[in-house]
Amino acid sequence: MYTAKEDRYEKMIYRRCGKSGLKLPAVSLGLWQNFGFGSTLANAEEMCRTAFDLGITHFDLANNYGHPYNGSAEENFGKILDRGLRAYRDEIVISTKAGYEMWPGPYGDKNGSRKYMIASLDQSLKRMGLEYVDIFYHHIYDPETPLEETALALDRIVRSGKALYVGVSNYNREKTEEIYKIFRELRTPFIVNQPSYSMLNRWIEDNGLDEWAKLNGIGISVFSPLYQGLLTDKYLHGIPEDSRVGKGATWIRDEIDEKMIAKLTDLNDIAASRGQKLSQLALSWILSNPAVTTVLIGASRPAQIVENAACIEHLDFTPEEKQRIEEILKR
Repeated sequence: MYTAKEDRYEKMIYRRCGKSGLKLPAVSLGLWQNFGFGSTLANAEEMCRTAFDLGITHFDLANNYGHPYNGSAEENFGKILDRGLRAYRDEIVISTKAGYEMWPGPYGDKNGSRKYMIASLDQSLKRMGLEYVDIFYHHIYDPETPLEETALALDRIVRSGKALYVGVSNYNREKTEEIYKIFRELRTPFIVNQPSYSMLNRWIEDNGLDEWAKLNGIGISVFSPLYQGLLTDKYLHGIPEDSRVGKGATWIRDEIDEKMIAKLTDLNDIAASRGQKLSQLALSWILSNPAVTTVLIGASRPAQIVENAACIEHLDFTPEEKQRIEEILKR
């Protein structure tokens, strides 16, 4: 039986999510890849336990994680909870999402309807063996469903006790602001937006989402912080066969050219001068944005979680480092 390490809270940093009372670890674990169909349960379990022993209390899922067997990541996480982690339920924040295609027919496709949202969460709770999740997200804006209907569905979910807080994901500033106004009228505990963000993908800065969230007390939980693994040292000397690019499991292959390698090499030099790996630098850089609450890391083995969680040891940047990083990224 699993027993968590007693010192698990000694090093991790916890940040308040927006203006809510909920604190999230600066580093959270995302279960998008390597936790669903085709994954080894023992390895997935060891990664979750390693994360929790490091003080990573937030586990992020979605109804469709585990493709092509949607829901398999939640099913496996339910098994992992049963094998020892469930004893620590009150020390864990579990989030899941709904919005992308999930089951056949008009009620399970890309959706933001009341029917889809409520049915999807019921399925997720059953797969994980939970009475509630801590955060339930609408996964992607649905232009075919009135935003008020999606907001009312999320509000109803909280009032039914099936979620403690709600959030949105992949929403730009304009749509976030629009749904925020509805939630304020309803007094729904809307606390977080989950966008993609990295050194190589800075759309939330261009769109103003990060600044708006900070001003309005909404937390930001970042996914794809390493840009599909490109912001690691694995591609500095070619494309490894066992990498996501080597396996054809990502769309970034076309971006790996001489210009990109030169950029990554220079960033890696800055990381080395700070006593960090490139991936750690990339995560620290995201967490230096005052609008960001937590960064979601993925992993294929426990050692990656240990390595990337160590990014919190070097969150400060000198003005010279920031200027040099900006120069490299703008090339």
